[in-house]
Amino acid sequence: MRRFACSVAALLVIAGAHGQAPRTEDGFRNNYPQAGKQSFWAWKWQQLRDGVPKAPPGGWNLPVQRTSPEALRSPGNNPSATWIGHATVLLRIAGRNVLFDPMFSMHASPIPFAGPKRLVPLPIDIPDLPPIDLVLITHNHYDHLDEASVLRLAAMPDGGPRFLVPLGLKAWFAERGIARVDEYDWWQATTDGPLSLTFVPAQHWSRRTLADTNATLWGGWVVEGEGLRVIHTGDTGYSKDFRDIGERFGGFDLAFIPIGAYAPRWFMQAMHVDVPEALQIRADLGAARAVGIHWGTFESLSDEPPDEPPALLARHRAELGLEPEAFDVLKIGETRALPGRAP
Repeated sequence: MRRFACSVAALLVIAGAHGQAPRTEDGFRNNYPQAGKQSFWAWKWQQLRDGVPKAPPGGWNLPVQRTSPEALRSPGNNPSATWIGHATVLLRIAGRNVLFDPMFSMHASPIPFAGPKRLVPLPIDIPDLPPIDLVLITHNHYDHLDEASVLRLAAMPDGGPRFLVPLGLKAWFAERGIARVDEYDWWQATTDGPLSLTFVPAQHWSRRTLADTNATLWGGWVVEGEGLRVIHTGDTGYSKDFRDIGERFGGFDLAFIPIGAYAPRWFMQAMHVDVPEALQIRADLGAARAVGIHWGTFESLSDEPPDEPPALLARHRAELGLEPEAFDVLKIGETRALPGRAP
């Protein structure tokens, strides 16, 4: 605890005077009150008692396609976004290749051969990616910060990418010999060539071991360039943070918002939005278009069927009178051109 307090004191010097993430001697905390996290073991007992969804005879309906390395290197395919699966998105914008939450391993776990396993094949692997300029990390959970993937990216030619991470995570990278790392508090911004990048709040938490709960920050990333404004919200429960972000930035051209890992609600609500809440986040942000992520990639992360989120999204979107392009999903591995800037 003393070590964390000392590190916070040092980080306060770096952070700006306005909009810092709330923190106590026990770690970072969210901006807005929320129900306390429920017992993980109570959830596991419920699964043992009631069972979990089993794949139907034909398997889950999880659309996936092989990502074309040639297309990702084509100058004509820019700006664009590729959903590699779960929260991993490759954004090509203003001549830069930006990778969010790289997760290329078979298991989302501290144990390489165990834990939640991929449900579909990886659509593209790191050697087939175009040169990555920036890697943006939203938080330190294993399905978003994968050590093997980070080490492979850092070993790419030309010194590897620049990593932008939440407060407290730079030391984790340094321990692994990765030096091109900058860490950010909420609302702190930086530039990289023609891009402006801002770390923004989300409602979540962090932990990689039993002893480091909330010792590092969590959030989302705003990327602005080429006349476009894009946000990746990271993992999040619903909160007023998204109205704050929408008001501060004045709307977005595209938002990547999680739509999966929401069941059971009594356990997941404080940290993961469900589909109606994801639609509300899109409205709060003032996003012209949104893409649903964080679904259909790994088993055992939650209790809903892995192919349920897009079906619920289509139903709730229609009830709101929204066109499909207002908030839809990509196939795992699909590349889509970014929309033009909305009036």
